[in-house]
Amino acid sequence: MKALILAAGKGTRLGQLTADFPKPMLPIAGRPLLAYHVDWLRSHGVTELAINLHHAANVIQDYFGDGSAFGVAITYSYEPELLGTAGAAKNLAYFLDERFVVIYGDVFTNVDLTGLTAWHAAHLAGAACGVTLSLYRVPNPTECGLVDIDATGRVRRFVEKPPADQVFTDLANAGVLVCEPQVLQYIPAATVVDFGRDVLPAMVADGAPVFGVPIAPNEYVIDIGTPTGYARAEALAAARVPAF
Repeated sequence: MKALILAAGKGTRLGQLTADFPKPMLPIAGRPLLAYHVDWLRSHGVTELAINLHHAANVIQDYFGDGSAFGVAITYSYEPELLGTAGAAKNLAYFLDERFVVIYGDVFTNVDLTGLTAWHAAHLAGAACGVTLSLYRVPNPTECGLVDIDATGRVRRFVEKPPADQVFTDLANAGVLVCEPQVLQYIPAATVVDFGRDVLPAMVADGAPVFGVPIAPNEYVIDIGTPTGYARAEALAAARVPAF
């Protein structure tokens, strides 16, 4: 399995912290968040990684190089104009030629990727195209991609950042997706496309296998894209809670 870490965003909600610095490189207990991502992926046996770049791209490349010092091999994909979460994957179609995981670069997590991947494989039932999302409960449903699942984990509805009067759950996309490469067929090339806004709703509408798995009580997902979330991640790391 391969991985795509989404690291191209500008992180405008964090103000001057990310004015000239990539959000996924912000330090958590003295280490860049992306370093936790790389360690987490490697701990689950994923060593072929791609990172998409845009804002302050040199900071990431200068730190990680080709990845060999971190026990992985890194492919970089620079986007002169942002392509969206799914557009980034489509731009790396040549690389994502087998089952792959997508992790949003601003998520601090210890989700059991091995368990999530095994669940995904077991529930595909031979289908060539499918996605399994890690899910978590959020206090701010209007700021997230909300997910409605049935008793088997099948996604019945996915709505990206709905207005307050259309909120139907507090269960949201945690920013960790296990995907089959055929999912890329849902993504047009050279255009801005998001998993939450475009691809997942289209797959659900087509009846393609899209599943969601809520995180376990001992797992956590923290969006560091806000000052509050960043402070939470720092506090968790300071308490010496393992990041993977």
